[in-house]
Amino acid sequence: MSEPAGASRGGRPRRFVLGISGASGAAYALRLLEQFLVLGHEVHLVVTDYGRRLLFDEAGVTHVEFATMCGDITDAAAAQRLIIHPNKDVGAVIASGSFLHDGMVVLPCSSASLGGMATGSGSNLLVRAAMVTLKERRPLVLCHRESPLNLIDIENMRTLTLAGGIICPTNPGFYLKPQRVEDLVDFMVGKVLDLLKVEHGLKTRWEG
Repeated sequence: MSEPAGASRGGRPRRFVLGISGASGAAYALRLLEQFLVLGHEVHLVVTDYGRRLLFDEAGVTHVEFATMCGDITDAAAAQRLIIHPNKDVGAVIASGSFLHDGMVVLPCSSASLGGMATGSGSNLLVRAAMVTLKERRPLVLCHRESPLNLIDIENMRTLTLAGGIICPTNPGFYLKPQRVEDLVDFMVGKVLDLLKVEHGLKTRWEG
């Protein structure tokens, strides 16, 4: 018998950590959060101070909570699968290696957060959770958005790649002939879901 879409091989719902930092790209973050939840997965969310400003400036999100971030989701059970952690709470469960999850995404990932991870400067929960994800050899997907890159960014990307992280810049493809901005957003969100081996229905793949 096949497992439910949201189940892991251990029987529990698949569980992901989502970090939102201060680089532009609120639409990506909100769409990924929506997809995780509607597909039946559990999400542990942490947002930096600049990430909160980003959500407000780009998406009008006034509070980091289910009602304001996931207003289009009608499944009441989805709200129970979203757990929000304060970024200053470095003792939160997602900062522990004994907390089992199926991967972490930082979307968008600012250069400042990238640098914190690369240097092991766990001064906030987002960075500490990412460092633990690397330590436990779980997937860590870093969606860096800033451009152009300086040598510090490039070296930090190299360091994190060697440590097991996956650098996934938010560079959507155009070969699917997007008609709307939302098509470009879905392209990147689908790419992230593919990296985490999450089945989805977003149109992202080249079929020749």
